[in-house]
Amino acid sequence: MSSTFGNFLKVTTFGESHGGAVGAVIDGLPANIPLTEGKIQIQLNRRRPGQSDITTPRSEADTVKILSGTENGLTLGTPVTFVVENLDQRPGDYSSAAAAPRPSHADYTYTMKYGITASSGGGRASARETIGRVTAGSAAEIFLLEKFGADIVAFVSSVGSITAPIIDDLEGLTREAVDKHFVRCPDQKSAEAMERLIREVKSDGDSIGGIVTCVCRNVPAGWGEPVFDKLEALLAQAMMSIPAAKGFEVGAGFASAAMRGSEHNDIFVAKDGRLGTATNRSGGIQGGISNGEPIIFRVAFKPTATIGKEQVTADYIGNETILKPTGRHDPCVVPRAVPVVEAMAALVLGDMALGQMGR
Repeated sequence: MSSTFGNFLKVTTFGESHGGAVGAVIDGLPANIPLTEGKIQIQLNRRRPGQSDITTPRSEADTVKILSGTENGLTLGTPVTFVVENLDQRPGDYSSAAAAPRPSHADYTYTMKYGITASSGGGRASARETIGRVTAGSAAEIFLLEKFGADIVAFVSSVGSITAPIIDDLEGLTREAVDKHFVRCPDQKSAEAMERLIREVKSDGDSIGGIVTCVCRNVPAGWGEPVFDKLEALLAQAMMSIPAAKGFEVGAGFASAAMRGSEHNDIFVAKDGRLGTATNRSGGIQGGISNGEPIIFRVAFKPTATIGKEQVTADYIGNETILKPTGRHDPCVVPRAVPVVEAMAALVLGDMALGQMGR
């Protein structure tokens, strides 16, 4: 199983949804980076379940412990290990999945690949695995901010058919503005409409998808390793590895396919003593390398596969069966996906930073 990500900054996540604990080991983080459990906990609190009545009711504090790699609040340059205990385990909620694979879950494919699958909650395929990503990504974020002044802010830009207006001042956007509404859309009118839609879907026993937009600011020009480890290629890999992620685009993305070159080209201009671009349809990346402009990308998430409706499906030997609702789930994953997207972006950028520093 591939549970390790990164070339220079490597993170390995571990644990199953209803096992004893989940977490991560991050290796390659430089020494003397200020890192405490309290700093990591901030992002875990944004990811954890039970934040509102439109998220999964699973009750987990998701309290992180650092087991190695730090002393007196500073990294030692050695592997840092994070662990979060699973306290609200309910493996009995998934007994029906033993006979029939749940539609659009990983039950069937994991069984076909490994000959066995976790008996509850999806195991490694569960979104609970993302706790390890958030712990390691939070550490990478601190490194990026300390060494380069780079920061990352993600937000919900659409839920179902509701799309928020384009934000003109992405460079001034803050996480505080994103978190003003628990849907995590900084446009309040859109956030309220999204909330109403999520509640409507939840009351119908269903789920809905959405899009998370992410902006990475103050990233120096020159990060990325062409030709196979281009910056956007690794960002795409990182984002598409997140549970429920189904689409990725950077800059103008798919809309650029309908443009002419004269419309899409970012013209170079003098900017604050450096060369910059008048527009940013490239999303801050050209030739697979950062160009100094904000890196902007979007990740599309599918509707949660676990729903509150009975579904007619087939068991493992092909007999028709009715799968009744089990377990606890989010009617829409995107509000809690925001810190996961930020974490994976930080891991990619941290990896690219170390690669460039080594030249």
